[in-house]
Amino acid sequence: MTLQFHNTLTGEIDKFVPLVPKKVSIYTCGPTVYDYPHIGNWVAYIYWDTLVRTLMANDYEVTRVMNITDVGHLVSDADDGEDKLEKGARREGKTAWEVAEFYTEDFLKGMKSLGLIKPQFIAKATDYIPDQIKLVQKLKDKGYTYQIDDGIYFDTSKFPTYADFAHLDLDAQKAGARVEFNQQKRNASDFALWKFTPAGEKRDMEWDFEGKKGFPGWHIECSAIAMSILGETLDIHTGGIDHIPVHHTNEIAQSEAATGFIFSNYWLHNNHLKVNNTKISKSLGNGYTLKDIQEKGFSPLDFRMFVLQSNYRKEGNFTFENLQSAKNRLHNWRNIATLRHQIHDTLQSEEEKSKNDKTVSTLATSQAIVEALNNDLGTPEALKIIDDAFLNLSKASLANIDRPALVQLLETIDSTLGLQLIDSTPDISDEAKKILLIRKSARERKDWNKSDELRDELLGLDIVIRDTNQDTIWEYKS
Repeated sequence: MTLQFHNTLTGEIDKFVPLVPKKVSIYTCGPTVYDYPHIGNWVAYIYWDTLVRTLMANDYEVTRVMNITDVGHLVSDADDGEDKLEKGARREGKTAWEVAEFYTEDFLKGMKSLGLIKPQFIAKATDYIPDQIKLVQKLKDKGYTYQIDDGIYFDTSKFPTYADFAHLDLDAQKAGARVEFNQQKRNASDFALWKFTPAGEKRDMEWDFEGKKGFPGWHIECSAIAMSILGETLDIHTGGIDHIPVHHTNEIAQSEAATGFIFSNYWLHNNHLKVNNTKISKSLGNGYTLKDIQEKGFSPLDFRMFVLQSNYRKEGNFTFENLQSAKNRLHNWRNIATLRHQIHDTLQSEEEKSKNDKTVSTLATSQAIVEALNNDLGTPEALKIIDDAFLNLSKASLANIDRPALVQLLETIDSTLGLQLIDSTPDISDEAKKILLIRKSARERKDWNKSDELRDELLGLDIVIRDTNQDTIWEYKS
């Protein structure tokens, strides 16, 4: 099965060929831990988790690094304004270190609730200060930097291909520079590698570099962390489309200027999520958190299903109506998952199954799901394949469902899409099974009053009964 992705570097759908056969190195731009992440932030991590799962389904050994930006991310991409961690510290009356620790832990809890596979390396920027200083020094020694009053900057004019990745118009950028643009910068596109602590100020987070107190720029951390753990060239680098024109362009420039090698062979970018067709912003109060949606009766996995319904490269639109639809879809899938508890393998031999033209097998569905994901993470297509297979199962008699094939399908869905169908649908209790047997006996006697009474008793146990011409099927109450 061919594995291919849309590569921002080439602008094409490229066949994936790793540097080392069957091994993949991935770097994911992680969160800036100064506040709670909103649902728009979480979209990226769900998609990149799906990327990891897809690679694993193709038998790749994945080594993944995700940074935690706990210093250096200024409130403006123009290298001015204050550090977001310092801003968060002032807002909450804590130190920047305390703010970073609190929101890092919150982010890790959110990852767990969404069923995201934890990267092998979660690297805090503050743990890699020596690596960042070493990289800045290397760029300085190679003549790519210059120093002005507020810091050390990368001279983009010395990196001829700087504009190529994002197809930037640097002349227009220069002409459109604001009046308050830092006049000491040589070029509008130059960016800070290291910022000096302003005179007379004392920051919570600052380090010595060449006799001055200061802190790293936002961009340098990703290059330093990625290359120190994964090497000078990566297989895949992921992030949001908003990273393309500044953050990732700067990463490429500083990394390749330092090493002389391509920084990453594949760049994958996810699109934005809007809320009610409007950009997420604090002023509108539409930056819902996972806690917000849980308080409205939705689970993180409901949100995961919602995200998977759209392709990662298309702009998404969140509404609570859309989230409800995703929740309903997930509930219906869980009902199909419960069928594995109600089918007995011994009802038919393999020879009998092969002769029974009514047998519903889903053996081919698992491969079809992986093939859909292999085509540029085609999650909507994968979900449609599952819907079709589950529709056939819902119409079939229990005696005609191939249980091993169903279990294999559920395992494939959980391993590739992370929806935890198996873990969320345990078998019912022995007490409930006993009630079902008594109800079956009552129905055989045509004692409909007793049958209804037992149905209500099961409903009290959050179990819903569905009687068909062939079977009595139980499901979990929504």
